[in-house]
Amino acid sequence: MTREVEHTEDGRWIVVDGRRWRTADPALPDDVRARLLHHLGVGRSGVRAARGDDAAVAAARARVQLAKTGLGERGTAWWEQDDAERQARWESALRELES
Repeated sequence: MTREVEHTEDGRWIVVDGRRWRTADPALPDDVRARLLHHLGVGRSGVRAARGDDAAVAAARARVQLAKTGLGERGTAWWEQDDAERQARWESALRELES
């Protein structure tokens, strides 16, 4: 099933099924985006696989949260950060995810 996705004029949000979601930071280098999306996918898989194990679910959800923060989809909005803050956000998330 493919969902219809529309973008707001300012490019900051997508709308899926009538619900607005923050887009990823467009300044992310392609390799950084790929690494963060990998961690996001692993975290989401971990949530599904860990049903019944509260500690494993919490760890997987923390990984999802950190990946989404690195992507700029959570935390301080990427358009409210300067270039250095944006880069520090994704570098910090990757350091923690890959440690």
